[in-house]
Amino acid sequence: MSYSTEVARMWRHTETGTDPRSYLELVRYATLAASSHNTQPWKFELKPGSITILPDLSRRCSAVDPDDHHLYASLGCAAENLLLAAQAAGLDGTYRFDAATTGVRVDFNAATPKRSPLFQAIPNRQCSRVEYDGKPLSTETLRHLESAGRGNGVSVSLLTNAQQKDAVTDYVTRGNTTQFADAAWAAELKSWTRFNARDAIRAGDGLYGPVMGNPDVPRWVGELFMRFAFSSKSQNRKDTRNIRSSAAIAVIHSEADDVSHWIEAGRCYERLALQAAALNLRTAFINQPVEVAALRPDFARYLGIGNRRPDLIVRIGQGPETLRSLRRPVEQVIVSVRGDTLVAAQNPITEYRASSPATAP
Repeated sequence: MSYSTEVARMWRHTETGTDPRSYLELVRYATLAASSHNTQPWKFELKPGSITILPDLSRRCSAVDPDDHHLYASLGCAAENLLLAAQAAGLDGTYRFDAATTGVRVDFNAATPKRSPLFQAIPNRQCSRVEYDGKPLSTETLRHLESAGRGNGVSVSLLTNAQQKDAVTDYVTRGNTTQFADAAWAAELKSWTRFNARDAIRAGDGLYGPVMGNPDVPRWVGELFMRFAFSSKSQNRKDTRNIRSSAAIAVIHSEADDVSHWIEAGRCYERLALQAAALNLRTAFINQPVEVAALRPDFARYLGIGNRRPDLIVRIGQGPETLRSLRRPVEQVIVSVRGDTLVAAQNPITEYRASSPATAP
C-alpha cells in the first residue's frame, strides 16, 4: 500500500453509513491529534460510557522531553479531538484529569449531535514545516485564534510584529545550537525518523522524511545525511526563513507547572490548530525555546508572563498543504475493554458498542 493511500485512509471523516457512536471511531479521531515526534504516547481504555486516555511511558523521549511535558501535552491534544468527535456522534463528553493514573477520563451522556467547525477541521490539521506567505492576519482572525487557545489556567500570547518574530528567531536558533550539540538528542531524533515510505508505513509513527522537507531515501542514506549534513547551522537558516514568513507566533503558557496543566496546554494547542485549519491557515511547532530548560525562564521573561511556564510555541500563516504523518492502527492503542465485547471485523472500521444509555439510538 502506498504512503498516499495510507494517508487518505487515516485522514478522513467517517463514511456515510458507519455508526458514528463507535467508540473505536472516537479513538481514531483522537489519534489524529498532534504528538511530539509523532510518538503517539497514548493508550485508550474503553468502558461502557467512558474512555480513559493513559500515558504510554514506553514511548517517551527522555532527551528532548526529560520531564514528559510534551508527552502529557500530547494526551491533551488527543482528549480535545476525542471530545469534538464525541459531540459530533451525539455524546456529551465530561473531561477530568485522573491524578491516580496521570491520565484523562471522558464520561459520556447522550446529547444532540453537533459537527462543529473544529471537528470538521480534524482531518485538515497538520504541521506544515514550510515557508508561509507572510501576509498579516485580520484582527477578527487573531481574535478567533486567541479565543481557541485559552483554557483552564492556560493562556496564549500572539506575537505578530517583525521585532517579536526576530526575538523568537533568536531563541529558536539558540535552542537549535544547544540541541544539536547533544548526542543523546540527535540519537533520539534519528530513532524516530522514518527515512522512507516503507519504514513509515511499517512503523505507523515517527517523522517521515518528506514530511520534514527531506527526500525519501534508504535508511543508510538518511543516516549518513544526519551524520554529516544535518547541523544547527542549516536548521537555523531554515527556521529563520520559516519564522519570518509566518503571520503570527502563538505561545501557549500555563499558570502552574504540573501534569494537569500540561495536558490542558495540549488541549488548548489542539483547539488553536484546529481553529487555524478551519480558517485555512497552516501551523507548525517551533518549540526549541521551551524544550531547552536553560532557555525557558529567559523566554518567559521576554514574554512578560512572570512565573508562568511557556508550554508550546506555534507559528501560523497561509501556506501550502503538505504531507501528513501516519498513525498506528486503532487496535494497537487499545489496552483493555470492560463491560462488553470488542468485536474485530475484517473491514477497517472495528466497532465497540457499549451497553449504556450513552450509546443508545
